[in-house]
Amino acid sequence: MKITYVARKVNLRENFKERVELKLKKFSKIFSDSAEATVVVTLEKNRQTVEITIKDNSMVFRAESTMAEMNDALDKVVDLIAGQLRKHKTKLSKRIKTGSIDDLVIASAEEDVTMEDEDTYDIVRRKQIPLKPVSVEEAILQMELVGHQFYMFLNADTNLINVVYIRKDGSYGLLEPSDE
Repeated sequence: MKITYVARKVNLRENFKERVELKLKKFSKIFSDSAEATVVVTLEKNRQTVEITIKDNSMVFRAESTMAEMNDALDKVVDLIAGQLRKHKTKLSKRIKTGSIDDLVIASAEEDVTMEDEDTYDIVRRKQIPLKPVSVEEAILQMELVGHQFYMFLNADTNLINVVYIRKDGSYGLLEPSDE
């Protein structure tokens, strides 16, 4: 696993980097050799935030923790990622046993979104997303792993960009482009 360090307002010591490598080494059985981990450490007002993002093929695992000590935050983040991996493994085994999650996915959105007429819109953040062809089920798993309310992906079946989202009632929705 390739590990990239990003330090914001803090200098990372070699013993911290060694500790990160030791902690992430226990995930080497799960991830391929081409997996990439990004460790971001930020210091703000005596609070240290450690964020780890692990990308492997089309899967993304991300966790973040803020504590007074950098090593404590690292321990918490590693525990969170381990929990995500357990959850992902359980969901995959359930999906294999029960068939698929297609029953939960709703084919179209029920509400039309209308935007108010304004002169300018403030875009506070831009994010580029690598679009690899994945199934709807994989997209739902990815959305849950990153903890978002929606997830944009390239549908492997239709080769079109789709969005899955969590509805207010806890079920899932799927947005697909149409010609109309």
